[in-house]
Amino acid sequence: MPQESSHRVVVLVDEGSNPFEMGVATELFGLRRPELDRPWYEFAICAARPRVRMHLGMFTLSDVAGPEAADAADTLIVPNRPDPETPASPAALAAVERAARRGARLVSFCTGAFTLAEAGVLDGRRATTHWRWAAEFARRFPSVRLEPDVLYVDDGDVLTAAGSAAALDLGLHLINRDHGAEIANAVSRRLVFTGHRDGGQRQFVERPVPDVPDTSLAPALDWARAHLDRPLTVADLAARLATSQATLHRRFRAELGTTPLAWLTTERIALACRLIERGELGLDRVAASSGFGTSANLRARFREHTGLTPSSYRRRFGTTPAEPVPERG
Repeated sequence: MPQESSHRVVVLVDEGSNPFEMGVATELFGLRRPELDRPWYEFAICAARPRVRMHLGMFTLSDVAGPEAADAADTLIVPNRPDPETPASPAALAAVERAARRGARLVSFCTGAFTLAEAGVLDGRRATTHWRWAAEFARRFPSVRLEPDVLYVDDGDVLTAAGSAAALDLGLHLINRDHGAEIANAVSRRLVFTGHRDGGQRQFVERPVPDVPDTSLAPALDWARAHLDRPLTVADLAARLATSQATLHRRFRAELGTTPLAWLTTERIALACRLIERGELGLDRVAASSGFGTSANLRARFREHTGLTPSSYRRRFGTTPAEPVPERG
Protein backbone atom coordinates (compact mmCIF):
# COMPACT_ATOMS: atom_id res chain seq x y z
CA MET A 1 0.00 0.00 0.00
CA PRO A 2 1.20 3.60 -0.48
CA GLN A 3 3.21 5.09 2.36
CA GLU A 4 0.98 6.78 4.92
CA SER A 5 1.41 10.48 5.61
CA SER A 6 2.48 9.66 9.18
CA HIS A 7 5.85 8.44 7.93
CA ARG A 8 8.16 11.16 9.16
CA VAL A 9 11.48 11.95 7.48
CA VAL A 10 13.86 14.04 9.57
CA VAL A 11 17.20 15.49 8.43
CA LEU A 12 19.69 15.93 11.25
CA VAL A 13 22.27 18.65 10.54
CA ASP A 14 25.51 19.15 12.40
CA GLU A 15 28.25 21.76 12.50
CA GLY A 16 29.84 21.92 9.02
CA SER A 17 27.15 19.93 7.23
CA ASN A 18 26.94 20.35 3.46
CA PRO A 19 23.74 22.20 2.43
CA PHE A 20 23.44 20.34 -0.89
CA GLU A 21 22.40 17.05 0.71
CA MET A 22 19.98 18.89 2.98
CA GLY A 23 18.47 20.50 -0.12
CA VAL A 24 18.12 17.13 -1.85
CA ALA A 25 16.23 15.71 1.12
CA THR A 26 14.00 18.77 1.26
CA GLU A 27 13.20 18.55 -2.45
CA LEU A 28 12.43 14.83 -2.37
CA PHE A 29 10.61 14.44 0.93
CA GLY A 30 9.65 17.93 2.10
CA LEU A 31 7.84 19.50 -0.85
CA ARG A 32 4.12 18.90 -1.26
CA ARG A 33 3.21 16.89 -4.36
CA PRO A 34 -0.53 17.34 -4.95
CA GLU A 35 -0.18 16.11 -8.53
CA LEU A 36 0.49 12.61 -7.17
CA ASP A 37 -2.89 12.50 -5.45
CA ARG A 38 -1.67 10.59 -2.40
CA PRO A 39 -0.40 11.39 1.10
CA TRP A 40 3.24 12.41 1.17
CA TYR A 41 5.88 12.41 3.88
CA GLU A 42 5.95 14.51 6.99
CA PHE A 43 9.30 16.30 6.97
CA ALA A 44 11.50 18.23 9.37
CA ILE A 45 15.05 19.53 9.67
CA CYS A 46 16.54 19.44 13.14
CA ALA A 47 19.78 20.26 14.91
CA ALA A 48 21.22 19.70 18.35
CA ARG A 49 21.73 23.44 18.85
CA PRO A 50 19.54 26.47 18.04
CA ARG A 51 22.11 27.79 15.54
CA VAL A 52 24.34 25.62 13.33
CA ARG A 53 27.09 26.93 11.07
CA MET A 54 26.98 25.15 7.72
CA HIS A 55 29.97 24.16 5.58
CA LEU A 56 32.57 26.93 5.13
CA GLY A 57 30.29 29.32 6.98
CA MET A 58 28.09 29.66 3.90
CA PHE A 59 25.22 30.45 6.22
CA THR A 60 23.97 29.72 9.71
CA LEU A 61 20.93 27.51 10.09
CA SER A 62 18.44 28.56 12.74
CA ASP A 63 14.76 28.28 13.60
CA VAL A 64 14.69 24.53 12.92
CA ALA A 65 13.40 21.78 15.17
CA GLY A 66 15.43 20.68 18.18
CA PRO A 67 17.04 17.26 18.65
CA GLU A 68 13.77 15.80 19.96
CA ALA A 69 12.53 15.76 16.33
CA ALA A 70 15.11 13.07 15.54
CA ASP A 71 13.56 10.89 18.23
CA ALA A 72 10.22 11.00 16.37
CA ALA A 73 11.66 10.15 12.94
CA ASP A 74 10.62 7.04 11.05
CA THR A 75 13.48 7.79 8.64
CA LEU A 76 16.47 9.71 9.98
CA ILE A 77 18.93 11.21 7.48
CA VAL A 78 22.18 11.61 9.38
CA PRO A 79 24.71 14.45 9.08
CA ASN A 80 27.49 14.40 6.54
CA ARG A 81 30.53 16.62 6.61
CA PRO A 82 33.01 17.57 3.89
CA ASP A 83 35.87 16.68 6.24
CA PRO A 84 35.12 13.19 7.56
CA GLU A 85 38.33 13.22 9.60
CA THR A 86 36.50 15.56 11.97
CA PRO A 87 34.32 13.45 14.28
CA ALA A 88 30.59 14.00 14.40
CA SER A 89 29.30 15.80 17.46
CA PRO A 90 28.41 13.64 20.48
CA ALA A 91 24.82 14.92 20.28
CA ALA A 92 24.48 13.77 16.65
CA LEU A 93 25.94 10.35 17.42
CA ALA A 94 23.64 9.94 20.40
CA ALA A 95 20.61 10.78 18.24
CA VAL A 96 21.66 8.16 15.66
CA GLU A 97 22.20 5.54 18.37
CA ARG A 98 18.74 6.20 19.84
CA ALA A 99 17.14 5.99 16.39
CA ALA A 100 18.86 2.66 15.72
CA ARG A 101 17.72 1.20 19.03
CA ARG A 102 14.08 1.99 18.34
CA GLY A 103 14.23 0.62 14.78
CA ALA A 104 14.08 3.81 12.69
CA ARG A 105 15.26 3.67 9.09
CA LEU A 106 18.72 5.28 8.89
CA VAL A 107 20.01 7.01 5.76
CA SER A 108 23.32 8.67 4.94
CA PHE A 109 24.38 10.74 1.96
CA CYS A 110 28.02 10.93 0.85
CA THR A 111 30.32 11.07 3.92
CA GLY A 112 27.36 10.62 6.24
CA ALA A 113 28.41 6.95 6.27
CA PHE A 114 31.19 8.04 8.63
CA THR A 115 28.51 9.28 11.05
CA LEU A 116 26.69 5.95 10.92
CA ALA A 117 29.93 4.03 11.38
CA GLU A 118 31.02 6.20 14.31
CA ALA A 119 27.65 5.53 15.91
CA GLY A 120 28.34 1.80 15.60
CA VAL A 121 25.30 0.97 13.47
CA LEU A 122 27.23 -0.26 10.40
CA ASP A 123 29.27 -3.03 12.03
CA GLY A 124 28.94 -6.18 9.92
CA ARG A 125 26.67 -4.42 7.43
CA ARG A 126 26.98 -3.34 3.80
CA ALA A 127 27.58 0.36 3.09
CA THR A 128 29.14 2.80 0.66
CA THR A 129 30.60 6.29 0.73
CA HIS A 130 32.27 8.73 -1.68
CA TRP A 131 35.06 7.08 -3.68
CA ARG A 132 37.53 9.74 -2.56
CA TRP A 133 37.13 8.67 1.06
CA ALA A 134 36.64 4.94 0.53
CA ALA A 135 40.19 3.92 1.50
CA GLU A 136 40.06 6.03 4.66
CA PHE A 137 36.66 4.62 5.56
CA ALA A 138 37.88 1.03 5.09
CA ARG A 139 40.93 1.72 7.25
CA ARG A 140 38.93 3.24 10.11
CA PHE A 141 35.97 0.87 10.01
CA PRO A 142 37.21 -2.59 8.95
CA SER A 143 34.11 -4.31 10.35
CA VAL A 144 31.89 -2.55 7.76
CA ARG A 145 31.38 -4.37 4.44
CA LEU A 146 32.26 -1.41 2.23
CA GLU A 147 31.08 -1.48 -1.41
CA PRO A 148 33.06 1.39 -2.97
CA ASP A 149 31.91 1.04 -6.59
CA VAL A 150 28.15 1.54 -6.25
CA LEU A 151 25.94 4.64 -6.13
CA TYR A 152 24.07 3.47 -3.06
CA VAL A 153 23.55 0.44 -0.82
CA ASP A 154 20.18 -0.69 0.50
CA ASP A 155 20.82 -2.88 3.55
CA GLY A 156 17.21 -2.94 4.72
CA ASP A 157 16.81 -0.42 7.51
CA VAL A 158 20.19 1.23 6.88
CA LEU A 159 20.86 2.83 3.49
CA THR A 160 23.95 4.72 2.33
CA ALA A 161 24.66 6.81 -0.78
CA ALA A 162 28.03 7.51 -2.37
CA GLY A 163 28.75 11.08 -3.56
CA SER A 164 26.52 14.10 -3.07
CA ALA A 165 24.56 13.65 -6.31
CA ALA A 166 24.00 9.99 -5.41
CA ALA A 167 21.71 11.35 -2.69
CA LEU A 168 19.20 11.83 -5.51
CA ASP A 169 19.60 8.21 -6.61
CA LEU A 170 19.10 6.89 -3.10
CA GLY A 171 16.25 9.30 -2.36
CA LEU A 172 14.36 8.17 -5.46
CA HIS A 173 15.06 4.56 -4.49
CA LEU A 174 13.45 5.22 -1.10
CA ILE A 175 10.40 6.74 -2.80
CA ASN A 176 10.30 3.66 -5.03
CA ARG A 177 10.37 1.41 -1.95
CA ASP A 178 7.64 3.40 -0.22
CA HIS A 179 5.38 4.33 -3.16
CA GLY A 180 6.39 2.21 -6.17
CA ALA A 181 8.23 2.80 -9.43
CA GLU A 182 5.46 4.81 -11.09
CA ILE A 183 5.49 7.46 -8.35
CA ALA A 184 9.30 7.48 -8.19
CA ASN A 185 9.40 8.02 -11.95
CA ALA A 186 6.91 10.88 -11.65
CA VAL A 187 9.12 12.56 -9.04
CA SER A 188 12.24 12.01 -11.15
CA ARG A 189 10.53 13.63 -14.14
CA ARG A 190 9.64 16.60 -11.95
CA LEU A 191 13.32 16.84 -11.00
CA VAL A 192 14.44 16.39 -14.63
CA PHE A 193 16.62 13.56 -13.33
CA THR A 194 16.78 9.95 -14.46
CA GLY A 195 15.00 7.55 -12.12
CA HIS A 196 17.79 4.99 -12.43
CA ARG A 197 21.42 5.65 -13.35
CA ASP A 198 23.18 2.58 -14.71
CA GLY A 199 26.45 1.44 -13.24
CA GLY A 200 28.14 2.79 -10.14
CA GLN A 201 30.45 5.52 -8.94
CA ARG A 202 33.47 3.81 -10.48
CA GLN A 203 32.58 5.70 -13.66
CA PHE A 204 33.24 8.98 -11.82
CA VAL A 205 36.61 8.09 -10.29
CA GLU A 206 39.42 10.29 -11.57
CA ARG A 207 41.22 8.66 -14.50
CA PRO A 208 43.23 9.89 -17.51
CA VAL A 209 41.13 11.10 -20.42
CA PRO A 210 41.58 8.76 -23.40
CA ASP A 211 43.24 10.22 -26.47
CA VAL A 212 40.35 9.09 -28.67
CA PRO A 213 36.91 9.30 -27.00
CA ASP A 214 34.85 6.14 -27.35
CA THR A 215 31.48 6.22 -29.08
CA SER A 216 28.64 6.46 -26.58
CA LEU A 217 26.52 3.43 -25.78
CA ALA A 218 23.44 5.65 -25.52
CA PRO A 219 21.96 5.02 -29.01
CA ALA A 220 22.12 1.25 -28.52
CA LEU A 221 20.66 1.51 -25.02
CA ASP A 222 17.78 3.66 -26.27
CA TRP A 223 17.13 1.15 -29.05
CA ALA A 224 17.12 -1.76 -26.59
CA ARG A 225 14.71 0.03 -24.22
CA ALA A 226 12.31 0.51 -27.13
CA HIS A 227 12.43 -3.22 -27.97
CA LEU A 228 12.39 -4.93 -24.56
CA ASP A 229 9.46 -7.10 -25.69
CA ARG A 230 11.84 -8.87 -28.05
CA PRO A 231 14.18 -11.70 -26.99
CA LEU A 232 17.22 -9.42 -27.09
CA THR A 233 20.63 -10.94 -26.55
CA VAL A 234 24.13 -9.66 -25.95
CA ALA A 235 24.83 -10.54 -29.58
CA ASP A 236 21.99 -8.25 -30.68
CA LEU A 237 23.47 -5.31 -28.75
CA ALA A 238 26.93 -6.02 -30.11
CA ALA A 239 25.55 -6.12 -33.65
CA ARG A 240 23.74 -2.83 -33.08
CA LEU A 241 27.09 -1.23 -32.24
CA ALA A 242 28.96 -3.15 -34.93
CA THR A 243 31.37 -4.55 -32.39
CA SER A 244 32.30 -7.91 -30.88
CA GLN A 245 30.64 -9.29 -27.77
CA ALA A 246 33.96 -9.19 -25.91
CA THR A 247 34.38 -5.49 -26.75
CA LEU A 248 30.77 -4.83 -25.76
CA HIS A 249 31.40 -6.40 -22.34
CA ARG A 250 34.49 -4.25 -21.84
CA ARG A 251 32.62 -1.08 -22.80
CA PHE A 252 29.68 -1.86 -20.51
CA ARG A 253 32.06 -2.47 -17.62
CA ALA A 254 33.99 0.72 -18.32
CA GLU A 255 31.04 3.04 -19.01
CA LEU A 256 28.21 1.58 -16.92
CA GLY A 257 29.91 -0.61 -14.34
CA THR A 258 27.77 -3.63 -15.22
CA THR A 259 27.38 -6.34 -17.86
CA PRO A 260 25.09 -6.17 -20.91
CA LEU A 261 22.93 -9.04 -19.63
CA ALA A 262 22.58 -7.53 -16.15
CA TRP A 263 21.63 -4.19 -17.71
CA LEU A 264 18.98 -5.83 -19.90
CA THR A 265 17.50 -7.68 -16.93
CA THR A 266 17.34 -4.50 -14.85
CA GLU A 267 15.56 -2.66 -17.67
CA ARG A 268 13.08 -5.52 -18.10
CA ILE A 269 12.29 -5.55 -14.37
CA ALA A 270 11.74 -1.79 -14.39
CA LEU A 271 9.34 -2.12 -17.33
CA ALA A 272 7.48 -5.00 -15.65
CA CYS A 273 7.10 -2.88 -12.49
CA ARG A 274 5.57 -0.03 -14.47
CA LEU A 275 3.14 -2.33 -16.27
CA ILE A 276 2.06 -4.03 -13.04
CA GLU A 277 1.56 -0.70 -11.28
CA ARG A 278 -0.65 0.60 -14.07
CA GLY A 279 -2.80 -2.52 -13.88
CA GLU A 280 -3.06 -2.55 -17.66
CA LEU A 281 -2.08 -6.15 -18.37
CA GLY A 282 -2.40 -9.66 -17.01
CA LEU A 283 0.75 -11.42 -15.79
CA ASP A 284 1.29 -13.39 -19.01
CA ARG A 285 1.14 -10.18 -21.04
CA VAL A 286 3.45 -8.39 -18.60
CA ALA A 287 5.95 -11.21 -19.10
CA ALA A 288 5.65 -10.97 -22.88
CA SER A 289 5.82 -7.16 -23.00
CA SER A 290 8.88 -6.99 -20.75
CA GLY A 291 10.74 -9.74 -22.59
CA PHE A 292 10.66 -12.43 -19.89
CA GLY A 293 8.60 -14.69 -22.13
CA THR A 294 6.66 -16.71 -19.56
CA SER A 295 4.94 -15.80 -16.33
CA ALA A 296 7.05 -18.42 -14.52
CA ASN A 297 10.28 -16.74 -15.65
CA LEU A 298 8.86 -13.34 -14.73
CA ARG A 299 7.96 -14.55 -11.22
CA ALA A 300 11.42 -15.96 -10.63
CA ARG A 301 13.27 -12.89 -11.89
CA PHE A 302 10.88 -10.47 -10.23
CA ARG A 303 11.26 -12.06 -6.80
CA GLU A 304 15.04 -12.19 -7.23
CA HIS A 305 15.30 -8.47 -8.03
CA THR A 306 12.54 -6.89 -5.90
CA GLY A 307 12.06 -9.37 -3.07
CA LEU A 308 8.33 -9.56 -3.93
CA THR A 309 6.17 -11.70 -6.16
CA PRO A 310 4.38 -9.86 -8.99
CA SER A 311 1.03 -10.27 -7.21
CA SER A 312 2.44 -8.90 -3.95
CA TYR A 313 3.92 -5.98 -5.86
CA ARG A 314 0.57 -5.33 -7.54
CA ARG A 315 -1.25 -5.35 -4.19
CA ARG A 316 1.25 -2.90 -2.76
CA PHE A 317 1.73 -0.50 -5.66
CA GLY A 318 -0.97 -1.22 -8.25
CA THR A 319 -3.47 1.49 -9.15
CA THR A 320 -6.30 -0.92 -9.97
CA PRO A 321 -7.30 -4.30 -8.50
CA ALA A 322 -6.37 -7.36 -10.49
CA GLU A 323 -7.60 -10.93 -10.47
CA PRO A 324 -5.43 -13.09 -8.21
CA VAL A 325 -2.78 -15.07 -10.04
CA PRO A 326 -1.52 -18.34 -8.51
CA GLU A 327 2.15 -18.06 -7.63
CA ARG A 328 4.69 -20.80 -7.07
CA GLY A 329 7.67 -20.82 -4.83
